[in-house]
Amino acid sequence: MSLREKFTGTGIAIVTPFHEDGKIDWASFGQLIEFWIKGEVEYLVVLGTTGESATVHGDEKQEVFSFVAGQVAGRVPLVAGIGGNDTHEVLDGFKKFDLKSYDAILSVSPYYNKPNQEGIFQHYKALDAATPLPIIMYNVPGRTGMNVTADTQLRIAHECKSIFATKEASGNFDQINQILKYKPADFMVISGDDPITLPMIALGAEGVISVVANAYPFEFSEMVRLCLKGDYDKAKLLHFKYTDIIASMFAEGSPSGVKAYLIEMGLCKNTFRLPVVAVSDKHLGKIKELMKQAED
Repeated sequence: MSLREKFTGTGIAIVTPFHEDGKIDWASFGQLIEFWIKGEVEYLVVLGTTGESATVHGDEKQEVFSFVAGQVAGRVPLVAGIGGNDTHEVLDGFKKFDLKSYDAILSVSPYYNKPNQEGIFQHYKALDAATPLPIIMYNVPGRTGMNVTADTQLRIAHECKSIFATKEASGNFDQINQILKYKPADFMVISGDDPITLPMIALGAEGVISVVANAYPFEFSEMVRLCLKGDYDKAKLLHFKYTDIIASMFAEGSPSGVKAYLIEMGLCKNTFRLPVVAVSDKHLGKIKELMKQAED
């Protein structure tokens, strides 16, 4: 199966469930993985932002990578989240993690130290030269503090051959248009924003790495499949069904919002690693209302 076949459609940026004492809840993790696969999503992304990767460290990361791979057992493709703002640390992760069951790496652009565009390019060029797997770069300026411009993404797409896709979450359609218009034919553009996935696919994107699909895997991945088939009339019905739900998942931070849905579904506990905390009782009430509306 080609990379395009593996990563066209819906991937989930999966949550990491925890016990009250902060340890990983492996039983709930297994239950969630079965829920997602039953929901017919195309692939899973492990230890992205939604998986609270910033507070999962060292050997524990390998435990998560290995557990998910063992539970999935080859049923869907897997992507490992390995990124950071220290290029050499990312390269060290490439060397030390056992990724033999994985199909690609998702690597967020460097955050906090706010490198200029040349620094961002050199970071990805170094990753390209050393990676054990194909890479999806990830542009999310709302979290990193620095946009990877269309020019830089296109430069990476043309010059870094192991980087086969971008998860584009700038929300800037001028930028999205430029990337889609001038990218190499074999370079994939993947939406990193659930609420604008439909228009991005209409312009030429090939799917999404989703947060909402953690809780609604079948419905959202079906919306994406309808878009990819060009059936936008049916796709819009599902798109609008989930717009308010998606907004609620980010209103008090992510993954707090999406975990609130999973908690109400009985799929994980209401636990996080600081500084992430649960949504407020008031917002949880709104989430419960939205869940009831979605069932009608």
